[in-house]
Amino acid sequence: MPEYLPRIVDNELALRLEAFGATLIVGPKWCGKTTTGEQQAKSILRMQDPDHRDGYIATAETKPSLLLRGENPRLIDEWQVAPVLWDAVRTAVDQRQEAGLFILTGSTSVNNNKIMHSGTGRISRMKMYPMSLFESKESNGKISLKALFNDPTLNIDGITSDLMVEELIFAACRGGWPGSLRRKSDEAKLLIASDYINNICETDISTVDGVQRNPVWTNLILRSYARNVSTLAKKSNILKDVTANADSMTSATFDSYVNALEKLFVVEDIEAWCPAIRSATTIRSGKKRGFTDPSIAVAAMGLTPENLQTDLKTFGFIFECLCIRDLKIYSQALGGRLSYYHDRYGLEADAVLHLNDGRYALAEFKLGSNEIEEGAAHLLQLKKLIKKYNEEETQVPLREPDLLMVITGGKVAYTREDGVKIIPVGTLKD
Repeated sequence: MPEYLPRIVDNELALRLEAFGATLIVGPKWCGKTTTGEQQAKSILRMQDPDHRDGYIATAETKPSLLLRGENPRLIDEWQVAPVLWDAVRTAVDQRQEAGLFILTGSTSVNNNKIMHSGTGRISRMKMYPMSLFESKESNGKISLKALFNDPTLNIDGITSDLMVEELIFAACRGGWPGSLRRKSDEAKLLIASDYINNICETDISTVDGVQRNPVWTNLILRSYARNVSTLAKKSNILKDVTANADSMTSATFDSYVNALEKLFVVEDIEAWCPAIRSATTIRSGKKRGFTDPSIAVAAMGLTPENLQTDLKTFGFIFECLCIRDLKIYSQALGGRLSYYHDRYGLEADAVLHLNDGRYALAEFKLGSNEIEEGAAHLLQLKKLIKKYNEEETQVPLREPDLLMVITGGKVAYTREDGVKIIPVGTLKD
């Protein structure tokens, strides 16, 4: 058995098993859901096992409770092969009134008509992403996001990243797929993301909800989305790009494809943050285009590390996608969610990281040191705008940001005199 690389969600899974009767792990295919579940399971049912699949399905149709027998927590892998297992698990949790009974994993959605009960209060839902740079042991983890929130004055000066730009580019192209880390050659590692795209286009896009879809159209949408990653590209512009090669695609069909890609945890756009500091017509409220892993964008465009080493402008957008993935992972235990801010005056924050206790950080992602000054200026101007708003609006003031961060692809971390933290992505952890 290959060595298990610890995941940041390991602790969250343990906590959910302590609190709920069952936990469902969701996320993109190949991100390590089953392997993570196996670390805490004491018995396992693999519904997709070809030697036993037909027997399992027959048992599920007759008496599904038989499949739940085993030491707890019991992992039921690819439970959606027999959707009746969802209600069987919920019933078992109700009857036994115990925590930590079941772990469910699976990469596709199930028609809700096949499920009688949502599972609320019985089955907890935990999201997983591909691996962050810290989990893949490429970030040295010398700067903790949690520690920064708890002490914004934390001294980070002089902490250095071990990552060269070329290594950062390769990590983004390879992606955070656990399977890719076990391959020996760079060519094999890069092939994982490419094959992932092929699987999505040829199979998963149709099996996710039982609607037959065109693999070529799926590929066109992914490629156009990738060309617009980390931008505020309108749906109409992406659709126009796609219909240049698929002229019979309608807006409704396009929406159907994108919704399926969201269900597969491939596409994951970022919502806008719209505080009342400007007129509602001034703040842009469209979605920022994104993927759950930067390698999807790279593979969809057919790019290589060599391509990106000579096109750092394009890599800047891929770099932002990588940073957003990692921030989502690092902040998950803190209840983190991400948005962005952008207004018609050009003021922006690439990411606004909100914690569940109300604290938040404003962040800009800048690949090179030449852009740090511009990123810091945006953050300070936005903080100043919030202060000004609070001076005029005393009844319902906005909380001022707890952290201002420029996350870079550079080497050295430091705190500027104005308080903005400059943090290499290769030093971050949860």
